[in-house]
Amino acid sequence: MRLRTLLAASTALVLALPVMAHAQVANTPDATDTAAPNQAVGPAPQTGDQDIVVTARKRAETLLDVPIAATAISGNTLTERGINSVREAAALTPGLNIASDGAGRAFVSIRGVGVTLVQSVQPGVGLFINGIYQPNTSYLNNPLLDIDRIEVLRGPQGTLYGKNTLGGAINVITRQPSNEVEARGNFSFAGPDDSLLASASVSGPIIRDVLQVRIAAGHRQQDGFARNTLLNINASPFKTDSLNGTIRFAPVGDVVLTVNGYYDWVKGANTPYARVTGPTDYSRSVQFNVPSRIEYRYRGVNARLETPIDAIGSKFTLVGSYDARDGLSPNADADFGPADIARANGTDTLRTKTVEARLDSDITGTVSSLFGLFYSREEATAFDRTRIIPANLTRLTNSANKADTYAAFGTLFWKPTTAWEVALGLRYDHEKRSSDGSVSITAGAVTLPTTFTTAQLKSNQVEPRLSITRHWTPQLMTYASVARGYRGGGFNAPTAPVRQYKGDSAWTYEVGSKYISPNRAFSLSGDVFYNDYSNYIGLNSIAPAAGGGLVTVDLNTGDVESYGAELEATIRPTSNWSINGGATYMHARITDASPYTAVTGRTLSSDRLTFQPDFTGNVYTDYTIPLGGTDTLTLTGGVVAKGKRLAATLNQTTPTFLKGYALVNAAITWRSGPVELAVFANNLFQKDYFDAYIEKTTLALAGLPASDLGIIGDRRRVGVRLGFRF
Repeated sequence: MRLRTLLAASTALVLALPVMAHAQVANTPDATDTAAPNQAVGPAPQTGDQDIVVTARKRAETLLDVPIAATAISGNTLTERGINSVREAAALTPGLNIASDGAGRAFVSIRGVGVTLVQSVQPGVGLFINGIYQPNTSYLNNPLLDIDRIEVLRGPQGTLYGKNTLGGAINVITRQPSNEVEARGNFSFAGPDDSLLASASVSGPIIRDVLQVRIAAGHRQQDGFARNTLLNINASPFKTDSLNGTIRFAPVGDVVLTVNGYYDWVKGANTPYARVTGPTDYSRSVQFNVPSRIEYRYRGVNARLETPIDAIGSKFTLVGSYDARDGLSPNADADFGPADIARANGTDTLRTKTVEARLDSDITGTVSSLFGLFYSREEATAFDRTRIIPANLTRLTNSANKADTYAAFGTLFWKPTTAWEVALGLRYDHEKRSSDGSVSITAGAVTLPTTFTTAQLKSNQVEPRLSITRHWTPQLMTYASVARGYRGGGFNAPTAPVRQYKGDSAWTYEVGSKYISPNRAFSLSGDVFYNDYSNYIGLNSIAPAAGGGLVTVDLNTGDVESYGAELEATIRPTSNWSINGGATYMHARITDASPYTAVTGRTLSSDRLTFQPDFTGNVYTDYTIPLGGTDTLTLTGGVVAKGKRLAATLNQTTPTFLKGYALVNAAITWRSGPVELAVFANNLFQKDYFDAYIEKTTLALAGLPASDLGIIGDRRRVGVRLGFRF
């Protein structure tokens, strides 16, 4: 929800703070989930396994064959690790960093590139659900229901996936129905915050080989670990209900029509910040005068038609979609404290329509191509009402944004021998965005004239990619690539003279290698990268507002460079024992902040990027003990870690850093045929850490009682999980 609380001087105190892949689904069976329905379900293949089949280049290939730094997480792994959202899955993915401070907000980046702090900024990391682009980051908190796998592609993916993938792309792929009748279920309960999850799906044929269907439903709720001590209620509850389904129709030959639909209801807390004394004060006491809840409703439908064109040795794919989001914030505490100073409420809507056509062709025995056209239309509206109670002042803000994007793309794949591949891709994006807004202020019985604003942005961008791959053996490959990514610009709320900010772009240079042993007992992938990042969008700041006072703005901070290394591995010392994990070292720094100073008149206290650690890592081990017949017992232990991060701060001299942390998770799982029962514990040693943090300068500049604000991460949860698959 894009609510803006207005800052004003003297008579009008107003604080404006935001309150608010293309993955083509493979028609092959779940490549990461190979157990037959009536066999014992063993541990899922883990991240780092280079045998997993992905569609990173919109073709079905194993990770070993893809010249991209990529991670694939199977649906079974997500379930076993207790992961229920893309945000939580980031802990298993090198280079991917996601944090959140509310049900409708997420901060996402890959390798420090593409930071998004609020949903008014276009994402810099592309999120795709069944091949459909999602133009906002709030889905990162939404439930994952009946997922086949998540693919995370690091580095610019603009050639195949378009603008807003300068950091990378996240592909969420749901399970597809087949001729096998299958039912799945997953139920868990954990405390002490009464975290409940229930989901189930059923799929199978209506007409064998011709018509198959799948339907899934899920419910999730939890009380959270923060308490509103003023109202004596839970400060950060979360509740979702989800429904999705798929129809797969193959009327003749290899012609396939797939239709997906979904509906998600999300209710949660609206930025439930606690007032804290510093980055080591892990208080969970929120002091809002109202519950500050927020609600979202998501729904959509998409269809994909695939048909071969044998006469030219090609496969034609046509994809179309309609997605809708509606948000409601009925009453939010906009001053984040016990003094009843500012209240806000509002609504927003987003409607997205997309269509894409592509042709995958074999030109000769050594040359193939993938060409396509793309169009999208986004329409967004937002209404915000902010009341300054002591001043009896109300400000109403309305905005309506539209965006049209046209693109043409193509990639040539040349394989002169079985050992070598050269891929050269190019995409042209044309984007046109417009914004209309109005501001109306009422002070007591006096209503000031309404202010109307309008603005437009146009951009024409070319995004190339070149990769060279060498397969030294069937088990070992190396690659080198260079690519450019671009994210579109945008508009601030219609309350500031700073109305627009430009899009940002990144050139990425990468060298990597992947290996899997002949017996599949060991796999390893690693890469080194360098990003040259221009017109970085990522920091909010404060600027003069139209009519007086101040307002928060999104802007181009300047230039950034980042470089580092990533590593993923899976080791199976015995057939019953697996160890897998990944790690990233990343040095990301602002090299030129003069555009930030020119707009705001302020300087930055650090060259670090907000919420970006230099180190992240994870390691898990699973050991399975046969109990006879189909019965097994699996012991699981894991650690996920994140290094020191810069908090959100407008302080010009002294930066605020959040301490690094490591969380220990454990589980014991008993399996018997298609049924499994697990006991699990997350954050076993009760580690305190911050998910989000705002340093007190922001409130001080607003003339409000100054205090740092923090959202503490989840504490220890202990629970049980029951799963089945028939």
